[in-house]
Amino acid sequence: MWLREELLKSIWHAFTALDVDSRGKVSKSQLKVLSHNLCTVMKIPHDPVSLEEHFKNDDKGLLSNQGYMPYLNRFILDKVQEDFDVQDFYKMCWTLCFKKNICTKHLLIKQDDAFKVWCIFNFLSEDNYPLVIIIEEIEYFLRKVLEAMGSEWSEEKFADYKLQLSSENCLTAWELIELVGLGYFSKGMNQQTLSLGINEVYQELILDVLKQGYMMKKGHRRKNWTERWFVLRPDSLSYFVCEDLLEQKGKIPLDINCCVESLADKDGKKCHFLIKCSDVSFEITASDKKKKQEWIQAIQTCIQLLRLGLSSPHREARLRRRELRHKQHAEEEDLKEKMKRLQVANEHKQRELEAMREKMEETAAQAALEENRRRKSQLDVQDRHRLDLEREKMAHQQMERQVAQKSFELEQYLQRVRELEDMYHRLEEALEDERQAKQDEEAMRKLQARLLEEEAAKRVELEQIHRQQQRVLSQTEAEKQELVADQQAKERELRTAMLQLESLEREQQGALEQYEEVSRKLKGASNKSKSWKDKVAKHEGLMRLIQPGDKAPQRITNWGPASFTDTELEIRKKSWQERKNQGPQAQ
Repeated sequence: MWLREELLKSIWHAFTALDVDSRGKVSKSQLKVLSHNLCTVMKIPHDPVSLEEHFKNDDKGLLSNQGYMPYLNRFILDKVQEDFDVQDFYKMCWTLCFKKNICTKHLLIKQDDAFKVWCIFNFLSEDNYPLVIIIEEIEYFLRKVLEAMGSEWSEEKFADYKLQLSSENCLTAWELIELVGLGYFSKGMNQQTLSLGINEVYQELILDVLKQGYMMKKGHRRKNWTERWFVLRPDSLSYFVCEDLLEQKGKIPLDINCCVESLADKDGKKCHFLIKCSDVSFEITASDKKKKQEWIQAIQTCIQLLRLGLSSPHREARLRRRELRHKQHAEEEDLKEKMKRLQVANEHKQRELEAMREKMEETAAQAALEENRRRKSQLDVQDRHRLDLEREKMAHQQMERQVAQKSFELEQYLQRVRELEDMYHRLEEALEDERQAKQDEEAMRKLQARLLEEEAAKRVELEQIHRQQQRVLSQTEAEKQELVADQQAKERELRTAMLQLESLEREQQGALEQYEEVSRKLKGASNKSKSWKDKVAKHEGLMRLIQPGDKAPQRITNWGPASFTDTELEIRKKSWQERKNQGPQAQ
């Protein structure tokens, strides 16, 4: 979400441009046009009735900034979403204000570069109105521009420039554009190089582009390697066909669950690394090891900032610089207060010394008067006042000792003043060491916080694994009980089947015995049938049993195949003839 303070700065420029008389007031008709343009650019439904209702008590004359600000916050900025193009918003405000304040014809930069410097000014300026950029932020901006152009920073030139500034040590947006456009710090650089440097700083600070460049990406479907232009932002890694950013091929969203891993060389590709997201992974190849390490470090920094809930690195750096300036200002105020107290104490000591000197002078004057009196009276009463003279000498010596003691005390006081000055210098060094220690402590505190968060994440992960193991153990125990129950059921079925098998074996044994009995009966019946057939064949001679034997051709009669062969018929004929012959002989 865009910060309201950053949007208000651009709107302030537009409002100031509409304030022709510089009295902090703008007519209602101009505010209507400004409000309509803001709603159009920010994709907010414009409600002209709300503006009329807000200013219903001030239909005539001019409307003050204080009167328009509540309407701006309530009906416009409170409805802002993330889906509007912030560059269009900046360009609209820039169009309203730049023609009134600056002309780029006499400058070395184009109007588009001046617009980018104006956006950077709004980002780096203080949150107080009227907007200005202080000398520390000016140095930060100029250093980044010269670094982007590949030029060296000159401390001497910047020190000379600070001497030329006013006592406030700050610039307005238009003064900053003139400073960059006049080329005071970019002498020897052509217009194109300066434009590229401004554009790189603009992309980093305003568009949140942390790193960009060409790399090779492996496809998800065809598995082929294609060169893409990658652009890294705090929450995503987008890739385009080329660096003109006209055709975007994809976007890798970054979150707290993402991670980056370095891969070994394979398939003729070197400098591999892998970006793992929650549902998909991306394999990328850099041009060399240095670029690979830079990309891995930059992506890991973005993921770490997301895990810590922080914004982009340059925004965090701006906040840190402001906090450091506030701390330094507070320390300077504290030091000034201490110096005032020391100065008051010094003045008090000086007054005490002056009083002591006056007392010493009065004492010396009184001593001189006394000396004169003694000299005048010494001629008359020399013998009488000899003892008094001795006492006066002793008093004078005592007074000299007091004067010497006071001089010694004065010397000690001066020595004390010099020691206080030395202590003041050591105090400044101690404060500098304390500031550095606080910075180191802050870095260690952030590192400890990051380690504690990682430890908490690991602890949550271990607890999840423990709960998963408990569920698996309980599920395994339930499956074991089910297997035991199934085994007992199968054992019962096996015993039942064994009993059935024994019953079937007994039935089979009985069936075999019955079969043997039937076989014996059948065999006996067959023997009886065979003997009966032999008897019929012998006595009747008309039928015979067909038995295996002679394979001679079968005799054919008029009624079909004969029951006897020719050989058998001859034998029977001979037997019949013999019985016939025996009959007459017996008679």
